[in-house]
Amino acid sequence: MTRSRYSRTRSPEPEKEKGGGRGGAAMRVIVPLQGIVQGRGGLVLGSIIPCALFYFLQFYLRRHRNEPDDKKESNSPDEKPTTRSPSSGQLAELPALTRSPSRALLSPRSPSGPVSISGRVRGILKGADSPYYVGLRRVKEDPYEELGNPNGIIQLGLAENKLSLDLVKDWLLENGKEAILGNGNELSISRIATYQPFDGSMELKVAVAGFMSRVMERAVSFYPSQVLLTAGATPAIEILSFCLADAGNAFLVPTPYYPGFDRDVKWRTGVEIIHVPCRSADNFSLSVAALDQAFNQAKKRGTKARGIIISNPSNPVGNLLSRETLYSLLDFAREKNIHIISNEILAGCTHGNEEFVSMAEIVGPEDVDRKRVHIVYDLSNDLSLPGFRVGVIYSFNEEVLAAAKKLTRFSSISAPTRRLLISMLSDTNFVQKFITINRDRLQRMYVQFVAGLKKLGIECIKSGGGFYCWADMSRLINSYSEKGELELWDKLLNIAMVSVIPGSSCHCIEPGWFCYCFATLTEKDVPVVMERIRILFLKPVN
Repeated sequence: MTRSRYSRTRSPEPEKEKGGGRGGAAMRVIVPLQGIVQGRGGLVLGSIIPCALFYFLQFYLRRHRNEPDDKKESNSPDEKPTTRSPSSGQLAELPALTRSPSRALLSPRSPSGPVSISGRVRGILKGADSPYYVGLRRVKEDPYEELGNPNGIIQLGLAENKLSLDLVKDWLLENGKEAILGNGNELSISRIATYQPFDGSMELKVAVAGFMSRVMERAVSFYPSQVLLTAGATPAIEILSFCLADAGNAFLVPTPYYPGFDRDVKWRTGVEIIHVPCRSADNFSLSVAALDQAFNQAKKRGTKARGIIISNPSNPVGNLLSRETLYSLLDFAREKNIHIISNEILAGCTHGNEEFVSMAEIVGPEDVDRKRVHIVYDLSNDLSLPGFRVGVIYSFNEEVLAAAKKLTRFSSISAPTRRLLISMLSDTNFVQKFITINRDRLQRMYVQFVAGLKKLGIECIKSGGGFYCWADMSRLINSYSEKGELELWDKLLNIAMVSVIPGSSCHCIEPGWFCYCFATLTEKDVPVVMERIRILFLKPVN
């Protein structure tokens, strides 16, 4: 008896298919009533009343569903009447795309705001508002050209060595084709179009290690087995940051420092930077006492320092770290059990009589502290090849090398670039000629630029390497503050049409210092720069 009763309650299912989903929903509401009425009024009433209610609701839903179409037909007298098929009630739902905007607004699944992005992206976009990046964009929009655009912005905010590009050009014109094609006249496609080791072939590592040794005047030998190649120094620093520190950890970095470190170290790794202030009274030289103070303060805040990042020569000041200072840094790292990343990308761009000492010279073959020392190098500066994107990680730590090797997959050098470099770096005559001429040109341009600023009453810290004049313009700012410094930077950029780097972008704690990168100029450009600065200060301040 019970089975027959349930079979009767399921009998309207064919009607569900004819009437659509709404009839089915209504029936699910009515069926429970059947059981209630059956229990109180008998079999007849228990069957008739629920069915009557079900058909009444079906009729109501169909009528109201068809009303919009009826109204549309009545409001369009010019249109020919169309014959409605029996299934028109179902087909009326098909043109839903035309009503999608209103449906999306009413849908409980519609978004309540703009499409979300990660917090990392917001941090990156905010960092792009730094005066350092603003200056780069402005120069790109309106670059100075002696003949083509003499009123454009002169680039003095980019550490790029254009003084010896002619030497690279001459070599490429003479040897570039053979370097790519090989000794024959036919292209060896496997040399440039197939997969290569992501961290660089051993042939290229041997050539790069030899070049590094030659740049440092053979004071130290570099072993190819400890070399990893990346697409520039930026990924080299990022990979080491990733390998040596966890998200939330930090590196001690002396200030002022290269503005790109904030990007290279922090953006994708989640690692922070602890500023170690250096002051003009000490010629912005690094001291162990300042490192120790910054380390202890970070520890009190709960921040774990995992290493020190130094630049030798320093960027933007141009100081060279002495042998004694490097030994002191190694002792400090041993005491605190932290790493040292030595950024030596300007090792071949020294000028003057000061000695350059690599961190590789400080750690001996049997030194137990070797595993905490890591060197970053590239060919962008010492060989005037920033567009080739060639960086180097040189580490004494096998675990770091093994992990970093896997990470180079994300930043490998192209195969054609590798072939060119193997040939270029193997040309010992060219390499030695380039190093000698490049250093001579750097020295001459540095002396000329510093003398020009001095005539304007602007003094610079003495530099022994790099492309920089670290200039004191504090007496020319309206207020001794970061605001006053940025006001002067804005005038230099938009009135004098000279792009420089304000000290605040380098996290200098003393307002009024500016970095001038002179290696982007020719000797004929220097008087133009000085004249623009001179005219700026002859004008009223406001």
